[in-house]
Amino acid sequence: MFRMWGKIIKDNHLVKDTVISIGDYSLTRTQMVFQALDEICYEFDLEKPIWLDATVREFQIHSKARFTRDCFIEAVDFDFLEIQVIEE
Repeated sequence: MFRMWGKIIKDNHLVKDTVISIGDYSLTRTQMVFQALDEICYEFDLEKPIWLDATVREFQIHSKARFTRDCFIEAVDFDFLEIQVIEE
């Protein structure tokens, strides 16, 4: 089971979090990541963030990425959205 943890952080405090599970192994890892991110954004009522080069590198190395305010087109009221793969 592929599981991804999404959390919203504001002023060094966890505001919201969720864990998304995907059991469809016909998808590639990349497709699972994007599907989980879509579900996290839907649950938090957010637009999909932009993957900057630094975000992609961080995710490739650590299976963890932070989307700061610069990654969103509309204004957000938190410091960053963090995603982390917790099980593959």
